[in-house]
Amino acid sequence: MDTKLDPSRDDLPLMANTSHMLVKHYVLDLDVNFESQTIEGTIVLFFEDGNQVKKQTSSTEETCQLESSEACTFRAPEPCHIPATNARTVASKLGYNDFAICDKGEKDTFDKDGNHDNQEQASGISSSEYCCDTRNHGREGFLLVLDCCDLSVLKVEEVDVAAVPGIEKFTRSSKLSVISEELRNEVVGELVTLPADRWREQLDYYARCGQAPGCGELFFDTDTWSLQIRKPGALTASDFPHAIRIWYKTKPEGRSVAWTSDQSGRPCVYTVGSPINNRALFPCQEPPVAMSTWQATVRAAASFVVLMSGENSAKPTQLREGCSSWHYYVTMPMPAATLTIAVGCWTEIKLEKDLVTERPFSSSEANFRCAGVCGHVEYPCRFQNASATAQEVIPHRVFVPMCLRDVCQETLLPLIPPCLSAAHSVLGTHPFSRLDILIVPANFSSLGMASPHIIFLSQSTLTGMNHLCGTRLCHEIAHAWFGLAIGARDWTEEWLSEGFATHLEDVFWTKAQQLSPHEAQEQQELRACLRWRRLQDELRNSPEEMQVLRPSKEKTGQVSDSGASVVKHGLNPEKIFMQVHYLKGYFLLRFLAKRLGNETYFSFLRKFVHTFHGQLILSQDFLQMLLERIPEEKRQDLSVENIFRDWLESSGMPKPLQSESQAGAECGLVRQVSAEVTKWIRVNRRPRKRRRREKNEVFEKLLPDQLVLLLEHLLEQKTLKPQTLQSLQRTYRLQEQDAEVRHRWCELVVKHRHAQAHRHVERFLLEDQAMGVYLYGELMVSEDARQQQLARRCFELAKVQMDGPSADVVAQMLF
Repeated sequence: MDTKLDPSRDDLPLMANTSHMLVKHYVLDLDVNFESQTIEGTIVLFFEDGNQVKKQTSSTEETCQLESSEACTFRAPEPCHIPATNARTVASKLGYNDFAICDKGEKDTFDKDGNHDNQEQASGISSSEYCCDTRNHGREGFLLVLDCCDLSVLKVEEVDVAAVPGIEKFTRSSKLSVISEELRNEVVGELVTLPADRWREQLDYYARCGQAPGCGELFFDTDTWSLQIRKPGALTASDFPHAIRIWYKTKPEGRSVAWTSDQSGRPCVYTVGSPINNRALFPCQEPPVAMSTWQATVRAAASFVVLMSGENSAKPTQLREGCSSWHYYVTMPMPAATLTIAVGCWTEIKLEKDLVTERPFSSSEANFRCAGVCGHVEYPCRFQNASATAQEVIPHRVFVPMCLRDVCQETLLPLIPPCLSAAHSVLGTHPFSRLDILIVPANFSSLGMASPHIIFLSQSTLTGMNHLCGTRLCHEIAHAWFGLAIGARDWTEEWLSEGFATHLEDVFWTKAQQLSPHEAQEQQELRACLRWRRLQDELRNSPEEMQVLRPSKEKTGQVSDSGASVVKHGLNPEKIFMQVHYLKGYFLLRFLAKRLGNETYFSFLRKFVHTFHGQLILSQDFLQMLLERIPEEKRQDLSVENIFRDWLESSGMPKPLQSESQAGAECGLVRQVSAEVTKWIRVNRRPRKRRRREKNEVFEKLLPDQLVLLLEHLLEQKTLKPQTLQSLQRTYRLQEQDAEVRHRWCELVVKHRHAQAHRHVERFLLEDQAMGVYLYGELMVSEDARQQQLARRCFELAKVQMDGPSADVVAQMLF
């Protein structure tokens, strides 16, 4: 099957046939090669078949159907020597000997603390393609389909788990006399279902099985979006091997990772939160229902740091001179798309002294933290661990390029403990045991991204005061609960992640600043005002079909009989620049919190987190539980159906917001901005000589969000004189403010063709790539030759480092 979709207009296919087999665990064994810009090695997948899996709701219509009559060509296995990688022969293009690829050492073993010695058996992959002929082997029997894109698959084989010493404990026999497919599958079936209190033993045997020999190569073929695997004679999923090893290699142009340089000019690679998720990093099952655990051994040159989604704070193990190995593991099942990896020459920075202070718990907090039984599949859950529930600030590390060490020490580090503590005070138990924070390269296309145990932050969050850094950090911390510990069963319902994180970031940030109730409300109303304006603007300038939060309506969450489905608009390039799911979701939750009252709403939210952590949800799961807790007299016209109609399944401004005036317009901070706007309009209208005499007119000191609002109001003015713009810039020192303020300032500069400040625009386009795409379009539509040349010059300087989708969008604007 070859599904060819137009990536500029089509939905993202999720091809894996998860209704038949589910991956329960991945064992990755990888080498990072900066010279060839590839990651290569093996991945072992452990499956549970459909007889054991609770089948998800299925649609009657196949979205991505495998036609039984369609001819399919598979690669037939042939004897093939796989030589060990020679690390000594590889040197970096940049002239650093320590950028070479590393080969493998001795076998991995766990120590008593669950860490790894990171030693492995010597083996590897040749750089040449796997050699085998191509024949048509028919369509009979079971076909395993995995999500796969931009990968070179070299070999697929069944793993002989029965060869692992001591594995007989997972069978009904005391010794293994006759080895069969059924016996191997029995071993895997027992291994993947071990109780949570045996997680160390389970990880150890996963690692041992991952090193077990192969016992037969499998036929495979790849197309645009998938890897298809067959074993002759395996007629059903139960007959198919439940442990397989895939030898593969990423491609430099693969869309799941970015090969680039950090701010200090050192090479690095990291997962970029691509629309195609991780399928160009490793073959996997992408549908959210495929909740799995993983462990990974990653080898790189000794000068590199390997960061990854993992419960352990990994340290490098030297395999030999110039080469180190890192090992991470996860015991909480999550979708494969949430796995993140980053490899670079980063420096860890630490606070000089511990700023964490313990806060006493109220009795009500203690009750909800330890009450009830979890509803998820069994795993070592922090919500059932008394010491974990009491942990306000989880252990954390911060990694940065050397050139940003000082600014991170001053701006970022002091914010982490109060933000983590604030999140805990609102939602309770931190779902994850630790956190790494990485300042990613300038080409990162967002301000932040959260993954299990790791947060990426853009360098744009570090400028100006700590406000942008604090709010973005709080947003990403909120994703630990909403987006990761509680995920959307259908990825089209992004508001379940982004709407909650946007709403919670304000709550966390006001608590982290220790504001009074009145100050907190004022700040939140100001931010509501900004978001209301942003939502209005986005709704005016985006296609109606992209404004709907639940585009599949009653079919949301449904999949084909095989488990395949699509993510609506998942490949639309406009989608990555839109915030409608953030903003509409935020206003829905703000609306519900106002209806219930904040105390009642957040008390409910803690119960909801305790009920649904470790699980996937749909919108109705949240709304039904919420409405059940609203007294009849307060419910009025609230119902799941009405909320779907008014908020989630319609384009445009949600009906409950249409009758309101601008959100937050009456708060004191907004009124203060209105007064400042009036002053600047008055200044702009005065004759030049009079302005000089009155240049000492007093303007109020404004908060960053107030400055953003001020500049947005001034953008609505048809003309602003150069002298007004100069005075505005001097009064607020706009070039020194955070990226949100500087972005609005650059918009003013471009709109009024203020050439004296073009250097500020150039700096923004080069250093704040996550936010600069829109400015390229403004420079071009200005029809000013100097500004158009500025856009082209900046793009030439930045395009090599830009992420692919952003570069494509900008290129379309310019040429």
